[in-house]
Amino acid sequence: MTKGYWVAHVDVDDMETYKTYIAANAEPFATYGARFLVRGGDRTVKEGASRSRTVVIEFPSYEDALACYESEDYQKAKALRDPVSIGDLVIIRGYDG
Repeated sequence: MTKGYWVAHVDVDDMETYKTYIAANAEPFATYGARFLVRGGDRTVKEGASRSRTVVIEFPSYEDALACYESEDYQKAKALRDPVSIGDLVIIRGYDG
């Protein structure tokens, strides 16, 4: 089964409020087997533009990655994030080469 990934670039305007999103997303992420590979941290932008935070989350499958995003629990968490951040999110199927 091919893994799925969320790749997000996010600018956060209010980190204290954003922390409520972080707490709220824990349940759907656990339900769908999510594992953080990158969650902020040091980085160097070599080409193009980026936002202040980069997040990469691995899921057991591409289908799990999609289902997590579309789940009611994640959408509730996302509603906490939306007013205090702006971002780009891609859900992508891994490569089994």
